[in-house]
Amino acid sequence: AIALPAFAQNVATVNGTAIPQSRVDVLVTEQKNQGAPDSDQLRAAIKEELIRREVLSQEARKKGLEKSAPVQAQMEMARQAVLIRAYLQDFVKAHPVSDADVKSEYDKIKTQLGDKEYKARHILVEKEADAKAIIASIKKGAKFEDIAKKQSKDPGSGAKGGDLDWANPSSYVSEFTEALVKLEKGKMTETPVKSQFGWHIIRLDDVRQAELPKLEEVKPQVAQQLQQQKLAKF
Repeated sequence: AIALPAFAQNVATVNGTAIPQSRVDVLVTEQKNQGAPDSDQLRAAIKEELIRREVLSQEARKKGLEKSAPVQAQMEMARQAVLIRAYLQDFVKAHPVSDADVKSEYDKIKTQLGDKEYKARHILVEKEADAKAIIASIKKGAKFEDIAKKQSKDPGSGAKGGDLDWANPSSYVSEFTEALVKLEKGKMTETPVKSQFGWHIIRLDDVRQAELPKLEEVKPQVAQQLQQQKLAKF
């Protein structure tokens, strides 16, 4: 192999200071990781950016800014950040998430979510006494939807007659979920349900089979989540 001359490893020289090709390669890799295709235009833009950086950093050094204690501290922290990122990337490379790991996590999530979706309505009030009075009023013939519009403290559903639309029961706070899944279709909670938000009167309007995304559709997200968990544990 013929060794390239030293100048071939540099992309530009600014006031006698060479800009090495390795800097271009680093920025190209960063852009590619963000989805940008490698191209002559991209490399030309990166070269211009590196030249601008070199010009500005030379001017900063002329003013003695690199001797400033705050600037030195920030430069050291930037150096640490680069080392830490390299360290974590090395860990990720050495401990990849396997297809079996992804499948196992996907199955666990499916079990947690369950196979049903619920269409519910609720009325949220601050006091238990008010909730009990509303339940009594509905039992006497008052319309759930009308009371929700007038008295519910939930701004999202109140205006819609308490309608929460279709949702997986696990998306609600635990007290709400426990009460909801016990209801029969068309029935309302006989007693108010307390949560961190206040007191709920819940009505179950309908139930259907959940249409969960296939493994292939969510594989990248599940893999990323598992990788983040591995990193956090590490």
